[in-house]
Amino acid sequence: MTVDMLMDWFAAIGDFPVLAFILAVTISGIPLFLVMALNAMVAVYVERKVSAFMMDRIGPMGQGPGLHAGKWGLLQTAADAVKLLVKEDTVPESSDKILFKMAPFIIFIGAFIGLAAVPFSQTLQVVDFNVGVFYIIAVGSIGVIGIVMAGWASNNKWSLYGAMRSAAQIISYEIPAGLSIIVPIMMAGTMNLQELIHYQSGSVWGILPNWIIFNNPFSFLAFFIFFISAIAETNRTPFDIPEAESELVAGWMTEYSGFRWAIFFLSEYANMLIVSGLAVAGFLGGWRSPIPGLFDSGAWGLFWFMGKVASLIFIMMWFRWTFPRLRVDQLMHVCWKVFIPIAMLNIFGVGIWKLIFG
Repeated sequence: MTVDMLMDWFAAIGDFPVLAFILAVTISGIPLFLVMALNAMVAVYVERKVSAFMMDRIGPMGQGPGLHAGKWGLLQTAADAVKLLVKEDTVPESSDKILFKMAPFIIFIGAFIGLAAVPFSQTLQVVDFNVGVFYIIAVGSIGVIGIVMAGWASNNKWSLYGAMRSAAQIISYEIPAGLSIIVPIMMAGTMNLQELIHYQSGSVWGILPNWIIFNNPFSFLAFFIFFISAIAETNRTPFDIPEAESELVAGWMTEYSGFRWAIFFLSEYANMLIVSGLAVAGFLGGWRSPIPGLFDSGAWGLFWFMGKVASLIFIMMWFRWTFPRLRVDQLMHVCWKVFIPIAMLNIFGVGIWKLIFG
């Protein structure tokens, strides 16, 4: 098939809006799903190896190539994925079966459509919204509906407790995260993620890259408030109270198994990628090089963006094996009495800073 024939075929599809819509969704959706799946597989493997290193263990070593009959365990995560796909997918007899089956996919949809707005490079982005920051924060809240639905539909008190904890935690920490991301919006004057990254070109004092985190003391503090709040929103340790195994078995995921349980984990790691991507775009220069003016174009943009995102995800994993789990009252105290006042102070401080220094 020649290029001209292909162009004529695409032009003909334009006469059928429904078919054109399905084709557009498919072309953009399949790569996004592959990114989610690959991200989860790599992140699970890395997390196992990181935790093993921190505990002075070897980690997975049973599958794939490597020294001494699979010492690296490269295919362990792939083997686990196959196991989950063929495992029996049980539904409790006393559960609300319709809501029980819907919940994982609602959580998945929130993560899936949020990933569409992440600017992986100058050109590698599914949708470039003029309100990209607002969009990601908004669709990230969809997961709360699925979590509450999963806890309620399971007809299990541990699941319901976990769902209620998770809903309270996510809704609470959305406030300091949202207030903190206002700081780069105020400085750049836009909610478009690509424009936000373009604003961070050049250097500060000819030494540091002109990333928003280095711009002033308030933006520096805002980044840490945002990142820690994002960890709480993704239910990662030390904020994994909704899944506290010693108290709630597995929280709102207690009754799930097989493919539906895998969907929960696929969405969790996708949310880690999304919040890290938003932090990178908003505070760390996005796809821009740490060396101002050098290695910014082409594939370098994707390299820098994914390198920064991987660093933040690694820090999330590092936290998991470093800090103990917080109590519920400590969790809420940090959010409402520490983070929110500081986040509001940051907004006021950045406004004064921008008024004085421009």
